[in-house]
Amino acid sequence: MLRRLTAARCLLALFVLASTVPLDVEAGDLKLSLRSQVPTAPQSGRFHTVTRDETWPGNQTAVIVCDMWDLHHCLNATRRGAEMAPRMNQVLNEARRRGAIIIHAPSSCMETYKDHPARKRAQTTTRSENLPNEIGKWCYQIPAEEQGEYPIDQTDGGEDDDPQEHADWAKKLAAMGRNPKAPWKSQTDLLTIDSEHDFISDNGEEIWSVLEKYGRQNVILVGVHTNMCVLGRPFGLRQLSKNGKNVVLMRDMTDTMYNPQKRPFVSHFTGTDLIVAHIEKWVCPTVTSDQLLGGKPFRFAHDERPDCLIVMAEQEYLTNESLPKFALAQLGHDFRVSYVFANESERNDLPGINVLADADVLLLSVRRRVLPPAQMAVVKKYLAAGKPIVGIRTANHAFSLRGKTPPEGLVGWESWDADIFGGSYSNHYGNGPQVTPAIADGATEHPILAGVDVKSLRGIGSLYVVSPLADSTTPLLLGAIPGKAAEPIAWTNRTRFGGRAFYTSLGHVGDFEQPAFQRLLKNALLWAVSETK
Repeated sequence: MLRRLTAARCLLALFVLASTVPLDVEAGDLKLSLRSQVPTAPQSGRFHTVTRDETWPGNQTAVIVCDMWDLHHCLNATRRGAEMAPRMNQVLNEARRRGAIIIHAPSSCMETYKDHPARKRAQTTTRSENLPNEIGKWCYQIPAEEQGEYPIDQTDGGEDDDPQEHADWAKKLAAMGRNPKAPWKSQTDLLTIDSEHDFISDNGEEIWSVLEKYGRQNVILVGVHTNMCVLGRPFGLRQLSKNGKNVVLMRDMTDTMYNPQKRPFVSHFTGTDLIVAHIEKWVCPTVTSDQLLGGKPFRFAHDERPDCLIVMAEQEYLTNESLPKFALAQLGHDFRVSYVFANESERNDLPGINVLADADVLLLSVRRRVLPPAQMAVVKKYLAAGKPIVGIRTANHAFSLRGKTPPEGLVGWESWDADIFGGSYSNHYGNGPQVTPAIADGATEHPILAGVDVKSLRGIGSLYVVSPLADSTTPLLLGAIPGKAAEPIAWTNRTRFGGRAFYTSLGHVGDFEQPAFQRLLKNALLWAVSETK
């Protein structure tokens, strides 16, 4: 009797195992780097980008493909979906190989799949006994999001087509027998649906039940559009996050519905970045496809923006406020922008500085900080590669303690100004008189000064004493105050590593209120990266 009972228990265990892992699938781990954004301090409105490494067992993971339709009413959305799909299919194949289940969720297309084995597999999954409240409904916001401001205006539906192209596309859809406002009938055929193992559903209760039956606590969302369907669907990021799933967005396998003619008037791709940042702050972490496939993250062919990293660590001029405002207003079409802020409780720490390795240009506003050796090594490695840097105001004494020995465990860079900017900063004149700029001899046609109304420009902060400049520099602007010799206030240089450098001693919070200064700084960034394009 005991032997028969033990045998029965073994058979039951095998049955349970078979019901939680699809047959003929090789299980494996997914080694992921989850990126989130956390406040630098309570109510600061500024965020550190942090990552943590996790290993997800493949047989505890699911990938949900959200609304990768065959056609869309927005022609550009259709194009971007088709461009992204081959890479996404590779992600699905690899995740499936490692034991993850794939749930295809092309909303409003279930009639097409009514006889498909993957659809029937979802329909016949026993309803979970722990269905969350309203899991079958759209979710427009979770409580955490109330702490932040939604970053884009999508009230027009997010169409970013050329008007004539859009009108022609609508006519073409109608000629195909499709509804121009909702032309989708199936998932794109660029994605493989495995009849033996995958699921098809657009029903929140069905999808939740599949996740529960097959023991999938970890979920990766891919698909479009992040600001609408991926966030809000019954199986989307908000519902899964608030109901306790370990969910992430694969941020390079998504898109947005955003029209650059709407607030905040940035490029379509920057609109996607802003939504991703919103998700990382308030909803869930994100990952990228290269973490499964190797190589580099996916990037749309028309997204040619160089990566600009803005590093801020000074208290005198409030650049941790003025620079992000400047970036959103001035750089949103030309750059992919990310930020590193100082640790507000530990002066000599730049959390997240490792992302500098991926930057195309560094915009620096730091004053007299010394760093842990590993962080300083990141800065040195970036510059040693000949990459460009743009510095404002205190950046010429960013890592100098005026010759003092750094505290134990920290390192400085006393020759920073000479090595990077070619300057000789020694002090500054007292506050009071505004600095009057003038164009340096021979600099009138320099591209950094293009469109800069120098006659309207005033330096609000004190005049820095930076002379003499190295022979490798090219002065662009000189600044004068009554009774003192003029000093260079903007110039270019070749760093000792060969990279382009621009420096200006302007950068007071009042300087950022002047269109001429904004144009100068934007021009400098464009000039800095133009050599590497």
